[in-house]
Amino acid sequence: MKEYVKGLISIIIPVYNASAVIPRCLESISRQTYRKLEILFVDDCCTDDTMDKLHDFLQQDGTDLQIKCIHHERNRGVAAARNTGLNNATGEYIYYLDADDFMEDNTIELMHKEAEKYQADITGCEWYLSFQMNERHMVQASANTGNELFVKMARGGMRWNLWLFLVRRALYEQNSIRFMEGMNMGEDMMVMMKLALCARKTVIMHRPLYHYVQTKSDSLTKTWSKGYQRQIDANVNEVENYIRMNKNDTCLKKEIDYLKLNIKLPLLISLSSSDYEKWQKWFPEANVSIMENKDLSLRTRLLQLAASKHWYWLVKLYNFMVIKFVYGVLYR
Repeated sequence: MKEYVKGLISIIIPVYNASAVIPRCLESISRQTYRKLEILFVDDCCTDDTMDKLHDFLQQDGTDLQIKCIHHERNRGVAAARNTGLNNATGEYIYYLDADDFMEDNTIELMHKEAEKYQADITGCEWYLSFQMNERHMVQASANTGNELFVKMARGGMRWNLWLFLVRRALYEQNSIRFMEGMNMGEDMMVMMKLALCARKTVIMHRPLYHYVQTKSDSLTKTWSKGYQRQIDANVNEVENYIRMNKNDTCLKKEIDYLKLNIKLPLLISLSSSDYEKWQKWFPEANVSIMENKDLSLRTRLLQLAASKHWYWLVKLYNFMVIKFVYGVLYR
């Protein structure tokens, strides 16, 4: 493993055509109360003026941060950009920040303090789902070990977004964990689940420290193309293979079913019957486990059960209430 600098935290930020949103991200970096930071911007061949704004940031007088800007010669996607950041990081810890989001001023300080206090391999936090006019505090379950963290993520009680976790770099290096280039959907799930399986001590801070910004009214639904599903399939298969080769496959098999149900659940957060049909055909082997995952609310399990029985009118009614009222009115 490459040498690391004790106490240094490497923040990896893939950037691609983020001109409209990156100023707020950069401001949140400059305001961090923890200053022993290595900021790695990975330019994945931006075609707008993102790099001009980044250059202005780099020219700020008096900054005491270590800042690197690494350029790809061609657009390779976010998975490759994350790998480039990892391969150039020298910090004791790794943290990811998305260019369109921002952090609380003391995010890194609090997470580092918690990691050191408990000697945790992975330290997590909660976050805000940020809309144009409102924010919603999103909670995380607790997890004290890597195996518990894996189970919570598979069962849907824990989000696997990279920006929720501060991770010791040794966990990546000693276990040869990297992203699969070109597989840009579900890449965070695959890597975080591998990291969880390799971790010993984990800790979750029940405090929102990250702002995940929703900029479009339809941002809670996705356009699920075959390419999107193919990439997620590849990352799910990678997790399954990793378990088969390195862990007890039998005791975690049920968790993989829960993971597959969790992954395809967004297809049911829609008013489209065609999305429900896609849900039916994707990971059908997992449907037998719908009612078994007690970590999910009964409401969510019943929604999946209705879809499995082709009661699409009920799924559509549920979504009309949730999307049009709860998210459409309360969280815009």
